[in-house]
Amino acid sequence: MADRKAFRASILHCLGDPGEKDDPAAMEYFADGLLIVEDGHVAALGDAKQMLGGLAGDIELTEHSGKLIVPGFIDCHVHFPQVDIIASHGEQLLDWLARYAYPAEEAFADAEHAHAVAGFFVDELLRNGTTTALVFPSVHPQSVDAIFKAADKRGMRLLSGKVLMDENCPEALRDDPESAYADSRQLIEKWHGKNRLGYAITPRFAVTSSEAQLKVAGKLAREFPDVHVHTHLAENHDEVELVAKKFPWSRSYLDVYEQLGLVRERSVFAHCLHLDDQDREQLAKLGAAIAFCPTSNLFLGSGLFDLRAARDLCIRTGVGTDVGGGTSLNMFRTLSEAYKVLQLQGQSLPGSRALYLATLGAANALYLDDRIGNFITGKEADFVVLDYSASSITRRRLSHCQDITQKLFALIMLGDDRSIAETYVMGTLMS
Repeated sequence: MADRKAFRASILHCLGDPGEKDDPAAMEYFADGLLIVEDGHVAALGDAKQMLGGLAGDIELTEHSGKLIVPGFIDCHVHFPQVDIIASHGEQLLDWLARYAYPAEEAFADAEHAHAVAGFFVDELLRNGTTTALVFPSVHPQSVDAIFKAADKRGMRLLSGKVLMDENCPEALRDDPESAYADSRQLIEKWHGKNRLGYAITPRFAVTSSEAQLKVAGKLAREFPDVHVHTHLAENHDEVELVAKKFPWSRSYLDVYEQLGLVRERSVFAHCLHLDDQDREQLAKLGAAIAFCPTSNLFLGSGLFDLRAARDLCIRTGVGTDVGGGTSLNMFRTLSEAYKVLQLQGQSLPGSRALYLATLGAANALYLDDRIGNFITGKEADFVVLDYSASSITRRRLSHCQDITQKLFALIMLGDDRSIAETYVMGTLMS
């Protein structure tokens, strides 16, 4: 017998990219909506008053009066081993890695520690309304096991894969091309496609992988075309200069990855701050995606992401919290910083487009938009219930809003984890 549920609230989702001009046709909003879920998937969506009369008597109806339902948030780039060093003061990227990130990741040699942190991390994602994430673990295979087990236990859709590093990093975090290939292949065969889990081939970045190691990563990418590739690209000026010196045969940082077989569909590159036009054209041509990480770009002083340039070339783009360089797992906090990053460049980020970047746009970046990202019939029913009255300032501000676009923008600017009333994964409430 099918498991059928219905949820009544205001409901908002994206049908496409609203752009800087806030195209109303790209959104669908029901002031009094009804979402019907069957066996964890969207069965129907529409106006509650029109649909309630035909609702079967055995369907469980949950009412969220005065609240807003949106699709679950999707984090396109985040590091779970770095959750304990979030908000560590005072360094730019390369020094920050050496001082904070690498020491924290060394602890993940201990499987018990990895499992404890993974459980805390995924619960924090869910508490903040994030139901899907592309996650960096550590170099240790047990860290991959830990994050996949934690996500699978909660029914989440999650992508991850063992970090590859064989030079310019601490000895305790170093593997080699042969072990990188063997461990990754074994983990792909163990985890990829299990329930809602997917694997990502994960060289940390070109600074910490030899040409030989990047070649074996490219070999894996050819052998397993349906897995993701996940790495960093052009985040920091010093990093870009190091890569240019290390790979003198390359035209650019992206060209290193491209020549070694790592730029393709399902490749996700975090940051992409210091690219030229040819780099962007290649990303678009080859179907790769960008994870826009505003809080870490500001916190580490790395630079400002040019979203307009990416959109003009139709590069798939989602948003990432990038904890621990990022300063919050909360998508509202991340999107509010994205707005400011774009303001500094004369670009606009309406609330509708911010929502797109964290839902359908992010799903598109991860090649998962056939499964998640909005409430089209048949998609997986991951969603968040948002509380307009979570704080006194939010409640007061929203009382002066004239329509849903104003409410959404104000909620993004003022909201935080308190604004997440409930999170549902495949139609099931996460406690």
